[in-house]
Amino acid sequence: MNKVQLVGRLTRDPEVRYSQGENQTAIARFTVAVDRKYKKEGEATADFISCVAFGKTAEFIERYFNKGKRIGLVGRIQTGSYEKDGQKVYTTDVLAEEVEFVESANSGQTTPATDTNGFQNVSDSIEETLPFN
Repeated sequence: MNKVQLVGRLTRDPEVRYSQGENQTAIARFTVAVDRKYKKEGEATADFISCVAFGKTAEFIERYFNKGKRIGLVGRIQTGSYEKDGQKVYTTDVLAEEVEFVESANSGQTTPATDTNGFQNVSDSIEETLPFN
């Protein structure tokens, strides 16, 4: 069985390209920083995992994810190799098959100020938009 589940943050915006030929397919490459459970001398440590997605999954990632955004994915490990300057280079990537949001869209935004009773300050004009009065 070859199955991987990851939750982490994108280290940079996904790099999306399209294959050549008649049926162009989107190919997204991105790196996910996944926190390690154990910390080294109080420091947070992470693994930086190279990931690839194809087709609709790649287009979804391009549209909705960017640097720093949390992502959850399920996929499989894929290894390969190629020649560079006469040296054989080995690669290991996670091929993302399922991708989902892990945080809400406005998790990076500031929340409205609250008063001393713990209630949010709301403008007086809100009553005009309420469906009941």
